[in-house]
Formats: sequence, structure tokens, C-alpha cells
Amino acid sequence: MAEGERGAPRPGLLRRQAGIALAVLGAAIVAVVAFTTPWDPLPLRVQPDPARDFTPAEIARAQAFDSALSAPAYLSLGLTVLFAGILIATPFGARVLALLRGPWWLRVLLGVLVLTLLVEALRWPLGMWYEVRLREFGLSTQDWGSWSADRLKNIAVRVAILGVMIVVLAALARRLKRWWIPAAAGAFAFTLAASFVYPIVFEPLFNDFRSMPPGQLRTDLLAMAQRDGVPVDDVLIADASRRTTALNAYVSGFGATRRIVVYDTLLKAPADEVELIVAHELGHAKNRDVLNGTLIGGLGAAFGAVLLFLVYGLVRRRTGGLSIADPRAVGVVMGLMSLATVLSGPLQNVVSRHVEARADLNSLDLTRDPATFIAMQKRLAVTNISDLSPDWLEYLLYASHPTAPQRIAMARTWALENGLPEP
Repeated sequence: MAEGERGAPRPGLLRRQAGIALAVLGAAIVAVVAFTTPWDPLPLRVQPDPARDFTPAEIARAQAFDSALSAPAYLSLGLTVLFAGILIATPFGARVLALLRGPWWLRVLLGVLVLTLLVEALRWPLGMWYEVRLREFGLSTQDWGSWSADRLKNIAVRVAILGVMIVVLAALARRLKRWWIPAAAGAFAFTLAASFVYPIVFEPLFNDFRSMPPGQLRTDLLAMAQRDGVPVDDVLIADASRRTTALNAYVSGFGATRRIVVYDTLLKAPADEVELIVAHELGHAKNRDVLNGTLIGGLGAAFGAVLLFLVYGLVRRRTGGLSIADPRAVGVVMGLMSLATVLSGPLQNVVSRHVEARADLNSLDLTRDPATFIAMQKRLAVTNISDLSPDWLEYLLYASHPTAPQRIAMARTWALENGLPEP
């Protein structure tokens, strides 16, 4: 193996090795995504048409709500990208963090905290603007104290996780030339561990959960899970009504921490519609969507660690020539991570929309009730004021689920495919 002075590996060799690892990880991500994503779960024979199922007033309200939220949402996204660009392309972050004192690891943690608080202070008014719009349309039930507490808890969790990640990264870079190897392995393992413990460590910070009380609905839901071949011991109810009127359910965790959760707001809906929503979540559990998503996320995190090694050398001069192990380089690392998160979002949404469509198909196969499925989708869309026909940019950036008209079109297609009257 070629070595540089004093036995150190040459920078060119390190970059080539990292480049090979990046290609291998990229190929692994493509392979896992390709084989775990249901690209066409049910080809549509019916075209989505909002006007067929929603009144002009409902369509107009959805459009008004979308317009009301667009400005604060896009400004917040733009501010995130702008701040990341400043941290990456200028020595601003290094100059701010040069004021910190203490051991290197403490300066890293403080650097993450300071820069996060700085950008969040700029985004706070935009968050308030967004919250005001939610209240105007009747979706938020929070007061400002509760809203602020949730936002601060979210910031605290992100600072803690990001701080630990960058401390470990800096520690590896201080000791190893090929720090990207253990960093990639650690990022993969951390992603899996975080997804596993998320339901029992992080979700209780924001909601209280209780078992669905004994009754016909609980009995029917557990029986449906048994028919679907999904082992479920309990269905949990989250106290979501203390912050929203929206209807929702979800599945999180995997293995021993897997749980199916429904919002308490959803219990006001007819029982057969609740069953359909839970059947959708059972589809996620049956197809191991959380585990597959975690695996993709873990590979993506490992890919990001190697990419950071390669990209940091390109931006290092613009930020004062600091080693990535230097606490003053925290801003650059945070900027690159933030930008990578924004850029990967649309790709994640593409995969998510197909996964959600498969879960919809599972609910139709399990209940064989397309008419109730359509009624449920209409209820969700009207109550949550969903965007019925997002423009291409909103669909690209924010749509993690098919639109309500697309989901309704799937139900009608399913009915035709199964010899039932089109609802």
C-alpha cells in the first residue's frame, strides 16, 4: 500500500478508497430501495378527480388553506437552506464558535447548541405564523405555552442527538485518517437503534398513550390483525386532541417495540372507517415498512458519513482550512448535514408514496369495502384540510402520501379489479 510521509496514507489514496466505499453504499441503497419499494401496487384504471368527490366549497377551502401555509413553509425552508449555505461557504460558523472555551468535546456540544439556537430563533416567528394559520382553520387546539413547550422539546432532542453524533465524529477524526469507516458503521448502527427505541424513548416526550379500552372496536381490530397475520397485542391511543383536531394513525418501531397508534380524535369517526385506517397500518407492519425504511435510512446515514469525508475537503478552504476534528468546524458539518437532509427529502417522498399506496391496498384486500374506504378518505381529507391537487413543487417537497383523489381512484380501481360495483 502506498504511504505518504511518516507512513501516513496519501490523501489521494484515502479519497479513492472513500470513493469506492461511497459507490458500494450507493449501490446497496439503490438495491434495497428497488427490491423493497412496491413501485406499482395497483395500476390505476380510474383517473383521480377531486371534483367527483369533493364539493366546490371543500376544494376552495383546501386551496385557501394551502395558500395560507405556503408562505411560512417556503420561507422556513429557504431560511434553512440559506443558513446551511452560509455555514458551508463562509467562515461565519468558525468565527462564532471560536468564541467558545473549554475542552474540545464541550466546545463541539456548545457549538451545536449555539448554531441550532441561532437558526431556530430566526425560524421561530415563521413557526408562530404557521401556527396562527392552523388556528384560523381550526386545526390547532394548542395555546402558546403548549406550542412553545413542544417546539423546545423538539429542539432539545435534535441538539442532543446531533451533538452526540458530531462529538463521536470529531473523536474519530482526531485519531484516525480513515475515520469515515467507523463513522459510517456507527451511523448505520445508530439509525437502527434510534428507530428501535423511538416509540419508547421519544414518542412519550410529546404524547401520552393508553390502551384502547375493551369493547367491540378493540375486539374487531385485534381480530382483524390476526386475520392479516400481524401479531398485535394492543392498540394504543395517543392524546393528540390536546394539540390538533386532525385525524391520524401510525405504526412505529419494529420487533419488540412495534406499536400501532391511533389519535384519540379518530375515535369520533365511524367504527368501520377506523378499522380501515388500522388495516392500512397493519399493512405497514405486515410488509415490515418501518424496518425496511430504517435499513434504507441506516445505509443513507453511512453513505452520508463517507460523502462528508469527500465533500469536506472541497469546502475546507472556504471555511478557514479547519480540520473536521476542530470544534470550529462544527458549523460546516451541520451545514452539510442540513443541506443533505433537504436534498434527500424528495427522494424519500417518492419511496414513501409507493409504500403508502401498498398499505392502502392492504386495507382494501383485508376489509373488501371500497365504499367505506372512499368515505374514510373523504373524511380524512376534509377534516385535515388536505391539499387535493398540489402543484409539482409541493408534491415533490412535501407529499409523503398519495393525494386523497389518488387514493380514492385506487379504491375504485380495486373494486373494478375484484368485480364489485364502482363506488
